[in-house]
Amino acid sequence: MAAPNPLNELQLQLARSAILRGGVIAYPTEAVWGLGCDPWNLQAVTRILELKNRPMEKGLILVAASVEQIRFLLNPLSEELQLAALGYWPGPVTCLLPDVNRQVPDWVRGSHSSIAVRVSEHPVVKALCESAGMPLVSTSCNPAGQEPALDASQVHRYFGDQLDQIVPGDLGGNRKPSRIIDIVSGKQLR
Repeated sequence: MAAPNPLNELQLQLARSAILRGGVIAYPTEAVWGLGCDPWNLQAVTRILELKNRPMEKGLILVAASVEQIRFLLNPLSEELQLAALGYWPGPVTCLLPDVNRQVPDWVRGSHSSIAVRVSEHPVVKALCESAGMPLVSTSCNPAGQEPALDASQVHRYFGDQLDQIVPGDLGGNRKPSRIIDIVSGKQLR
């Protein structure tokens, strides 16, 4: 069972407001700090890619508070593939799901036909996604070639005042970023 939401109401309102107006936030995840935004906002996603110096073709991860938030991606899949993904969630595993109906924008999916999705148990991640009412982009908080941020001070060193909000909180207990599993092949990619 996930820990209770560690954010106070003001922190949550500020984060939600930043996300809904197209801002970019940094927040703790299971293993490293992440950068996040509204995945359907091209300007917000472009800002993240520019901050990280990351090409759009690589694609980004979506993180959700619940299976219901990403049900639209599961419904077009076979029962077998749905069950494969559901076997990993909630938890620190990212699954590559075929985006059969191309419901996720190209600027998030990149040059891929699938989308990377994680249903998180991390209390800050869950609170942010629930408050925003949608899954969020989640990518490690670091410029390309640098180590992911492990605390808020490292987030500041990397991005200073270029972010709309740095959401307080602690990392989860994982030592490495989430595993990535292709649910079609069953192969672990990371």
